[in-house]
Amino acid sequence: MQGGFLTAGRYELRRATMLDLIRTAYAVDADKVFGGPSWLDYDRFDILAKAPPNTGSATLRLMLQSLLADRFKLVAKQDTKPVPAYLLSKGKGDVKLRPANGSSTGQCVILPSSFGDGPPTVGIRCRNVTMEAFASDFRRLSGSSFRNLPVVDATGIEGAWDFDFRYSLLPASPAAGTVPQRPPILEAVERQLGLSLVLKTAPQPMLAVESVEERPSPNPPGIEESLPPLPPPEFEVASIRPCSGNGLRSPRFEPGGRVTATCVPLLNLIRQAFNLAPFEDPVGVPKWLNDGTTRHNISIVAKAPEDVAPDPQHQAEARDLLNAMIRALLVDRYKMAAHYEERPVDAYTLIALKPKLTKADPSGRTGCTSQNQGQGGSLIITSRIRLQTTLVCKNMTMAQFAEQIQAYDPDMFYPVLDGTQLDGAWDFTINYDAFAKVLADLLARTRLLAGRGADPNGGVSDPSGAVSFTDVLEKQLGLKLEKQKRPEPVLVIDHIEETPTEN
Repeated sequence: MQGGFLTAGRYELRRATMLDLIRTAYAVDADKVFGGPSWLDYDRFDILAKAPPNTGSATLRLMLQSLLADRFKLVAKQDTKPVPAYLLSKGKGDVKLRPANGSSTGQCVILPSSFGDGPPTVGIRCRNVTMEAFASDFRRLSGSSFRNLPVVDATGIEGAWDFDFRYSLLPASPAAGTVPQRPPILEAVERQLGLSLVLKTAPQPMLAVESVEERPSPNPPGIEESLPPLPPPEFEVASIRPCSGNGLRSPRFEPGGRVTATCVPLLNLIRQAFNLAPFEDPVGVPKWLNDGTTRHNISIVAKAPEDVAPDPQHQAEARDLLNAMIRALLVDRYKMAAHYEERPVDAYTLIALKPKLTKADPSGRTGCTSQNQGQGGSLIITSRIRLQTTLVCKNMTMAQFAEQIQAYDPDMFYPVLDGTQLDGAWDFTINYDAFAKVLADLLARTRLLAGRGADPNGGVSDPSGAVSFTDVLEKQLGLKLEKQKRPEPVLVIDHIEETPTEN
């Protein structure tokens, strides 16, 4: 989802599921929205509306509630239900907290990671914090979703406290045949604070969705004239300078709408501007642009207009706005001309071999959730980085699953088609390394640049043994991605100057 804020009298929400709309309108976490139809967290909608420029966030939420009730016939009510939750309670020994001295406002902060002789660790520092506030903020502090379950204060400890603790970034590897250990942060809370976090059941306030329609009522006549599209944003001013050194840093927003980039290859800038995959090249790239040197690396310092400089909290909007301004910069300073056209390309179709799927409960919500670190995955830092990921999919048709594969495999430049011929909806879970394919491709490219020829693994698997998303489909689900030639829209560069116009 993008949006949820007001700019110049325009309120926008893009690519929002009904669950996104409800949690935004009622200011609740997604895991506190109960019930509703299976499509609640799958179908996506765009909302564009007008509101007085100085309308506050609380009023905007009420307006969105009215809109959902009017256009989607949403009926929702507050409720309380017992749900799985992590209970924060006193441990078996003494509680190791210090009474707050009141010198700072109540908050917890994440300290910088430490990479000493032992395993890397991260720290948490809390000052003037109640146990209720600590429990409420625990998922953010831990960097783990804990299976999207709430953390509830059951310590019975009153007042505000100061405390610190550190925990390892490396989960311990369980011995063969043993149950995996709990996440390191839970062990640290128990040993260093004398507190305990245990998965139990607790009553929680919920928002119960009683009914909602999948298709909104039609837009009123004349809406396009009342809310015309905004012109594409452009930088107010931009400086481009050649850079042959190291220290590559991709374009990013800084405070005040300033945009900077350091030693970025021009081809990388084109990929970002047109939302291409990391290794996806447009058609018609001149030889000089992809010669493997740093001759066309550039640094940028630019200023975005005040009315498009995004709030740092809205990262998705920042990315889209930034890419649009980079496109305009390429056209202006490099005289770049490009278009999209359909060409035969290597694309993939999902087929069934020996499916290992479970028929879904039709009342369950449709969607896939990715779990990393903590419960359901781990970040392993050794001689390389692995991001062990568990993908849990519920009530998904194969057509729905196929259209999501691009999000999980970095080599899927084009949409995946469903060719399984499997009807109905399914439940399934897969485990894979989210970095395996990227690192294997990097290794293959490094070998070619070093003049050592092609990777004997073909650049499609990681020689370290990590299993990529594509690899696990056949092993764990009995499905396969089959490469086929078919027409897809590709970006074609018609013209681009080797040197930008003067600053």
